[in-house]
Amino acid sequence: MNVKIVTALLILAVATILALVSVLLFVSKTKSCNSGTQKTFLKHNDQSLIFADLTREELDQVVAYLKNNIKENLVDISKADPSSNCIYSVELLPPSKKDALLYLDKGGPKPRREAMAVVYFGSHSEPEIKEYVVGPLPNPTYKNDVTLQRYKGKLPYHRRPVIGSEYKQIRQHFLLKEYPKAKSFLKEVLGYNESDSEYFAALTSAPRGFASGERQTWFGIFFNSQGSGFFLHPTGLELLFNHKNLDCNKWSVERVFYNGEYLQSLSELEEKYKKGQLKVVKMKKPHREDDIASLNPQKSSVSDIPLQYEPQGARYSIKNNQVLFHHWSFAFGVNVNRGLRLYDIKFKGERIVYELSIQEAISVYGSNAPTGMSTRYMDGHFGIGRSIFQLVRGIDCPYLATFIDTHYLLDSDNPVLNKGSICIFELNTGIPLRRHFSSLGSSYYGGLANTVLIIRTIATLGNYDYVFDFMFYQNGAIESKVSATGYISTSFFMDGGAQHGNRVGPYTLGTIHTHFINYKVDLDVGGINNSLVAHDMEFQDQVVPWNPEWKLQQTMLTKKVLTSENQAAFQQHGPMPRYMQFASKQRNKWNHERSFRIQMVSFAGDYLPEKSSVHNAMNWAKYKLAVTKHKEEEQTSSSIYNQNDPWSPTVQFSNFINNENIQDEDLVAWITTGFLHIPHAEDIPNTVTAGNGVGFYLRPYNYFNEDPSVFSEDAVYFQPHEDLSSCSVNPLACLSQTASCTPKVPPFTYNGFDNEYIVL
Repeated sequence: MNVKIVTALLILAVATILALVSVLLFVSKTKSCNSGTQKTFLKHNDQSLIFADLTREELDQVVAYLKNNIKENLVDISKADPSSNCIYSVELLPPSKKDALLYLDKGGPKPRREAMAVVYFGSHSEPEIKEYVVGPLPNPTYKNDVTLQRYKGKLPYHRRPVIGSEYKQIRQHFLLKEYPKAKSFLKEVLGYNESDSEYFAALTSAPRGFASGERQTWFGIFFNSQGSGFFLHPTGLELLFNHKNLDCNKWSVERVFYNGEYLQSLSELEEKYKKGQLKVVKMKKPHREDDIASLNPQKSSVSDIPLQYEPQGARYSIKNNQVLFHHWSFAFGVNVNRGLRLYDIKFKGERIVYELSIQEAISVYGSNAPTGMSTRYMDGHFGIGRSIFQLVRGIDCPYLATFIDTHYLLDSDNPVLNKGSICIFELNTGIPLRRHFSSLGSSYYGGLANTVLIIRTIATLGNYDYVFDFMFYQNGAIESKVSATGYISTSFFMDGGAQHGNRVGPYTLGTIHTHFINYKVDLDVGGINNSLVAHDMEFQDQVVPWNPEWKLQQTMLTKKVLTSENQAAFQQHGPMPRYMQFASKQRNKWNHERSFRIQMVSFAGDYLPEKSSVHNAMNWAKYKLAVTKHKEEEQTSSSIYNQNDPWSPTVQFSNFINNENIQDEDLVAWITTGFLHIPHAEDIPNTVTAGNGVGFYLRPYNYFNEDPSVFSEDAVYFQPHEDLSSCSVNPLACLSQTASCTPKVPPFTYNGFDNEYIVL
């Protein structure tokens, strides 16, 4: 071998070794990011525990106590028949506001810790639902039946939410008693394989009928494509099923719909098919290569996604159910029916909001097929809180977020763990919260990065996924936002379908629908009592003072104090002053009422007309904002019982609005936000969150003497003559030192598939 070649190879080898050594030395010197003590301005306390969700142990204790003290045969709900007695749900009963504030603010006694239990009594001669207050926890000694007190009468049994065992019984009825009636049709038209019990999936509609007491449900039949959403694969077959009778052997299919035609039974469908009198569209269960619902990417390089980390450790702190962030503090929890809720929200030690909670989410559909046209989902009935499954690191939340487990007991024999179903993180939004560059008068730059604390849950309710966020800003503002994603609900595409949406697949109609989401916002601005003040603008003609021959149109501020609940109920799409604020009697430095403003972000569709027979069951959606006087008996705007009996709603929100005085009173704002969704091709396979986020802000309005973020230690200010490379002048110059660290990335784990529940 040539000497020169050998020499060159030796030099190359030495250079390679030196390069590797250098890399290893550099890596060894790279320090891990600090994950020690969190930097907060406040200190934790245990007072927030009065709002903490029931623990697994407490849930077990309540169930055991009820089984030992209700002198009737209580069966496990997983084995329950409609005629059985069983425990449907157990959840925390928050203390009354009066008792809570006495404890939080005045050192009064700690409120008793109690649970609310819902129990089905199907074996009674007059079957009914009962609600019990059980306490005190952790060692209960009483169960008080509060049904009559809360509802002024019995809770009819037909209002009960459908449980998993009932859906399973319906499914078995379809498989064993109904599908065999149309063997030829199902096999030859839809490719049905009798040995495959998972071949079809059925999607429930709701409400279940057209009059109180009915329990007749339209079910859309879909191809159950494994590994993707069956929601995009309608077969054109739909069944109206009567499951009112407590004896499931007496259940029956009342009507059948296929491809635009209504029939009396599947037997009639089969007969017409065999005679060639049925207009059919022959289809096959979609394969992976032609599955429009597949979310499986052709190529994945998730490791390229930018990673946000905290070089000096988290700047928020969590203890039990309390979160501290800069000057913010709040308690959090999850209601099994309604979802995420916050209590006792304070800024710099002053309470701004007593309760901020999701109340209800509804969807009203349109279609030329019966399942779609009759669907008015009330998601609280299905359990928004129980539907918050484990969040995926790096996708659902930033990879380095803090994840928190939740427990619930609803339609389950034992408490269910939803691991990592809440995430909390600080987010640099990438846009300044405020900034100014000046070259007029003098030269300088001042700015503040907009970092916010976010607490998030994502509820998967059948086809839709709702991302619920509460966000806390350094200027004292709170943002509530919900973003929609997941699958659209669809019908079989047939003649006339284009009047109800867009065609999005070979046989798939994306059906038009509305989303409305309702929140309860119990603001306590500068104390419990507030008034509702409306500010807006108008133009007035004014003579020009320095030239009386001319007029100009002067912008003027208008102000009105709204004194009654009727004045403070603003209907969707109706006029409403653009500045609505809860004002206190306290004054700021400039002699203005200390206030918080409600600012809405919504593009809601139209709510159901008043002539609709189910209008009253969801008529909170009629109002974009309604402000009422706080009452303990008006805790929630909806009820889990409204879905199955919307014709005689258990809770009718409009009854809250009865012209009572709201001036200098403890007030509650009920805020409804939403959007109209006309599905289109780009909703396949999933609706995206971009452009599908709505919500509202709670913004300080003369509450402070100036923007409180001016005191933030994150702010940057410098002038031309200063040394911008100096850390004391410009902290950004030191990032190469302070942020030169390797984040401690936890291993990826996921247990979200452990807690799936059956709808059908």
